[in-house]
Amino acid sequence: MKIRIEKRLEIPRYAGIIVPVISVAVALLIMGIILLVFFVGRLGNLSSAFRETVEAYKEMLTWPFANRYGLFSTFMRMVPLAFVALGLSFAYRMKIWNIGGEGQLYMGAMVSTWGALFLFKDVKSPLIMIVLLSIVGAAAGAAWALIPALMKAFARTDEIVVTLMLNYVAIFWVDYLVYGPWKDPKGYGFPGTAPFPDQARLPSFFDDEFHIGVFIALAVAVLLQYIYRKTGWGFNSQIVGDNLLAARYSGINVRNYTIIALVVSGAIAGLGGAVQMMGVQHRLQHGFSPGYGYTAIIVAWLAKLNPLAILLVSFLFGGLLVGNDQLQMFYKLPMALISVFQGLVLFCLLGGEAVSKYRLAIVKEVPENE
Repeated sequence: MKIRIEKRLEIPRYAGIIVPVISVAVALLIMGIILLVFFVGRLGNLSSAFRETVEAYKEMLTWPFANRYGLFSTFMRMVPLAFVALGLSFAYRMKIWNIGGEGQLYMGAMVSTWGALFLFKDVKSPLIMIVLLSIVGAAAGAAWALIPALMKAFARTDEIVVTLMLNYVAIFWVDYLVYGPWKDPKGYGFPGTAPFPDQARLPSFFDDEFHIGVFIALAVAVLLQYIYRKTGWGFNSQIVGDNLLAARYSGINVRNYTIIALVVSGAIAGLGGAVQMMGVQHRLQHGFSPGYGYTAIIVAWLAKLNPLAILLVSFLFGGLLVGNDQLQMFYKLPMALISVFQGLVLFCLLGGEAVSKYRLAIVKEVPENE
């Protein structure tokens, strides 16, 4: 008798919903155990540590969604996550693994800052300024993604390595600018540029706690949903992702599709960087992104690459980020716990995907006839 792993012949339809939900629940459970151990070490009493863990979880899950300030903060965290995840999903549908969302977000933020402070500084119309900054931000993200696109299309390089390494180039280049030539002389020594002019800021509501970037992300999601469902690009890109050989035999130019997918993916992430600058930051700063580009990878996969589902998952993950901020402020938890939780979600999600696609089979050995 042998035990082997074999692929399931049929995957239940409900697995697409149940697996992500269970994955997040298991990650939350493991995270709860980690918090319990942390509080036991701090308080030295299991009963007190358990109560502290329950209170911490209650704070983490209620503040981002049941409190006005927490809710608006959740929406603000949602926007960059949604843009980058939407961009990544455009490439992931074709099994093109763009890991460079962070760098493309940074480049969009950097070039839109250049436009607001230098290139378009004489533009007085808010509408024209916002449109121009959105265009140059998207173009910057697209140009940054064009580098790995051309390398993959013509040199067959691994896009995972190239896009990942370009993240660090973009981040360090922004650091050079905000610590050096673009540093605000009136910024009291902090690494950041001068603030954006009023015409370069997105319209906002509720005492500037909610900006229209949420609706821009919604528009992008609806557009992508239409492209996937109603256009030839959506059909052909699905073929490329499912069976590369069949796509080539059917006459699809895989090289062109690869380049376009990565460029559009980068453009959407770059647009997210521009929106973040115009809507929230209002200046380019060191470390303005706490890893949105990496968290967006988890968001895209939890949403099964569905654009509208990405908005929902981005909102939930934005809430978890806000909740983690609360834990750091009031419970003095280390910042590394955020990365631990994200890693747990990704690990549990991959494990859930494996369980849904494969199963353990018991094979009885048939004795050979002598």
